[in-house]
Amino acid sequence: MKDKIISFCWQHVLLLVSLWIMTVGVAVCVRSMLGSSVISVLPYVFESAGKQQMVPQLTIGQYTYIMNALLVAGQVCILRKRFEPVQLFQLLVGFVFGMLIDLNMLLTTWLQPVALWQQAITQTAGCTILGVGIALEVRCGSVTMPGEGFPVAISRVSGVEFPKVKICVDTALVVLGIVACYAFFGSWQWYIVGIGTLFAMFYVGFTVRVVGKRLEWFERLLAYKPGFRRYIYGLARFIYKK
Repeated sequence: MKDKIISFCWQHVLLLVSLWIMTVGVAVCVRSMLGSSVISVLPYVFESAGKQQMVPQLTIGQYTYIMNALLVAGQVCILRKRFEPVQLFQLLVGFVFGMLIDLNMLLTTWLQPVALWQQAITQTAGCTILGVGIALEVRCGSVTMPGEGFPVAISRVSGVEFPKVKICVDTALVVLGIVACYAFFGSWQWYIVGIGTLFAMFYVGFTVRVVGKRLEWFERLLAYKPGFRRYIYGLARFIYKK
C-alpha cells in the first residue's frame, strides 16, 4: 500500500514536469510567429479573435482546456460503454496543461524574434522541447492527454492504426484553425497557421520517436524512491489508519 502511494505520487510529479516541458515548447512555438504547434492552433485563433471582441476574451490556455474537454466528450460519445471512467482524469490533466501554457506564455514574453532566421531557430527549439515533453509524458504511463486519447478512441472503434488516425485528427485541427481564421478575420493568419505549423506536424513526431528510444534514464527515475519518501510514508500510514 505504502509503495503504491509513493509510486503514484512520484509518477505524477514527473508527469507534471513533463507537462511543463511540453507547454514551454507550445509557448516558444507561438512566440516564433511562424505558426503555432498543432495542439494550440484553434486556441490561438480564438484567443486572437477574443482580443477583437468576436468571442469571449480568454487566454490560449483557457481555450486549450475547452478544446481538451470537448475531445474528452468526443471520446465518451465514440466509446460509449467502453469508455473507462478513469479516463475522466484527462479533464484534470487538460486543465493543468492549459494553466501551464498560460504560465509559460507569461514567462516567454521576452522572446520576440524579428529576423526570419531568429524565428526559424525559435520554432525549431519550440518543436524540439515539445517533442521531448511528449516523449516523457508518454513514458510516465499515466492517463493520456485528450489530444492523444481522442484518436485512440477512434482507432479502437474503427480498427485503423493509431498513427494514421493521429495524423488525420491533427490535420483536421489545422484545417479547422484555417477555417476559423477566415470566419473571424477574413484571411489566412500566417502567424497562427504557418510554415512552422507544417514543420511541427512532422518534426515533433520525429523528435518523440528519437527521444523515446533514449529514455532508459527516465525509466530509472520513474522507479526511483525520492528522498522525501519518509514524509509520504507518514501520510500513507495516516491514511491507512483512517
